[in-house]
Amino acid sequence: MLTLLALFAIMQPEMLEHATMGIEGEWRNPKGTVVISIAPCGETSCGRVQWASEQAKADARKGGTDPLVGAELMKEITPTGDGRWRARLFVPDLNKTSKVELRLLGPDRLRVTGCLVGRVVCKSQVWARADDRGL
Repeated sequence: MLTLLALFAIMQPEMLEHATMGIEGEWRNPKGTVVISIAPCGETSCGRVQWASEQAKADARKGGTDPLVGAELMKEITPTGDGRWRARLFVPDLNKTSKVELRLLGPDRLRVTGCLVGRVVCKSQVWARADDRGL
């Protein structure tokens, strides 16, 4: 029992930080080709592209988005519960916007889940925190 209490005491500060940190900051997509910065935008939050690889920029241009850096990829980010948010995600290479759910999986991991074409084409990605607290 003492071991369990000691483990909880060690984990508790990290758990509290995770709960209060939120999703503001810089996030990198799984391929490492795009970094967005999530920050307040009026009454909600939004995510703008801070950096993109040359391939990501070329893909976005083919979809009709140029320039990619500075583009708002996530908008209307609103909390829906503990470590969860709802947003609208713009996919520049497809020139489509969809509703997404965001969920913190830890202090440095964010799951982004959304569907295009109703609920037929769905995808989930885990983004990594790209600022000084993350990878």
